[in-house]
Order: sequence, then structure tokens, then C-alpha cells
Amino acid sequence: MVSIKQFQVTFDCAEPERLARFWCEVLGYVVPPPPEGFTSWDEFSRSLPPEAQGSRFACVDPSGVGPRLFFQRVPEGKVVKNRVHLCVRVGTGLVGEERLAALEAECARLVPLGAVRQRLLYDGHDSCIVMQDIEGNEFCLD
Repeated sequence: MVSIKQFQVTFDCAEPERLARFWCEVLGYVVPPPPEGFTSWDEFSRSLPPEAQGSRFACVDPSGVGPRLFFQRVPEGKVVKNRVHLCVRVGTGLVGEERLAALEAECARLVPLGAVRQRLLYDGHDSCIVMQDIEGNEFCLD
């Protein structure tokens, strides 16, 4: 039996580069180097047929530990809640008010980047903040 050790998370979206750069800021990810033979991603994009230009973008964990995020342009917009979402683990190991403070601090950092706070889920011990990215995809600060 084959054990898969690596995977990527793919986002369908309207503006791949814009959304990728948002997630770079959220996660501390970076844009990988352009394909061999190109000095920039813009140069690579201009080499594609017009309908494919700007249609995809990616970002990676600079440590190589986290999954690659891939963003692909699709014609339809988001219409319902995500069935799968990312949980950004900022409160790991924290409980109660200390955990809540860490989540609120991260929320305050992300809102100016375009994230939208949806709601706080808090039971006095465990908590998370439900957010949306700049294209309306749900994610949690956990």
C-alpha cells in the first residue's frame, strides 16, 4: 500500500494571484520561483495563450513542511458554504482566555488584509473564529 506524504490544496477562484498572495500573508507562505526559462511569473503568464493568462498561481511553505496551495480561475462564483476549509492553528496548546486572546490578535491582523470575521465559537474553554478570505471562502482561526 502506498502512503501519500505530500498533497496540495486547490482553490477554485476568480483571481488566482490575488488570492494566493492573501494566503501567503495569512500563512507566511511564499511564491515559488517561476518555471525554468522565465525570470518572473508575469513573463511566464504572458507566454500563455490569452485565455490562460493569469489563470493559475501557487504559494508554498518556505520550510517545505506545509502543503502547496494552488489557485485556479473558474468561471463560476462561490455560491454555498465550503465543504472543506482550512483551520489556521494559532491557538494550539492554549486554553480559555489565553487562547481567545491569541485568536483575536490573529483576527485583528487578518481583517486589514481583507479577511472577514464571521463569528466566534466559544464554550468557555475551547474556541475558534470563523472567517472568510477575500473571495468568501470560509476558514477558521483555531
